[in-house]
Amino acid sequence: MKKFVLFIPLVIFLGMGVFLYKGLFLNPKVLDSALEGKPVPAFQLERLEVPSEVLTEKDLPAKVSMLNFWATWCPACKYEHPYLMMLSKRNLLPIYGINYRDERALAVKELTTQGDPYTVNIFDKDGRLGLDLGVYGAPETFIVDHNGIIRYRYAGPIDQTVWTQTLYPMIQQLQAEAKVDGAS
Repeated sequence: MKKFVLFIPLVIFLGMGVFLYKGLFLNPKVLDSALEGKPVPAFQLERLEVPSEVLTEKDLPAKVSMLNFWATWCPACKYEHPYLMMLSKRNLLPIYGINYRDERALAVKELTTQGDPYTVNIFDKDGRLGLDLGVYGAPETFIVDHNGIIRYRYAGPIDQTVWTQTLYPMIQQLQAEAKVDGAS
């Protein structure tokens, strides 16, 4: 019995080693989302610039769109901002900004000075919508199809590479599916 007890730490050590070794080969940018294939969760949140206006998931149009979680305290959001500005000028799809766990006045000021790439800005001060969507932190982007179904989740800043290799091909495919279904 004493010899058996001596092997317990070794077995635990080997088990942890296998677990950690497997983790070395995971891509931290790829986050499985339990909500992929499911509708955008119900929410009631204020519009960032107009606190008296309450928005819900029903206010999202029946179009392929992006939900982009951002914050003024997020350096990676500042990095992706010029790229989002360029995308909004190309008018390829609606981009909904979800201001995540931030101060309203700072967020409005930043959009005023840096430009506003978003079709609509939703103020998620307490992070409730972010929690419902499983957001780890800003920036995170969700691609939503014309039926309001979450089709993809991307964690990290959007740049030319991410856009051309990952997001835009998916968006084009979803927009083609929407045309077949008769949606715009």
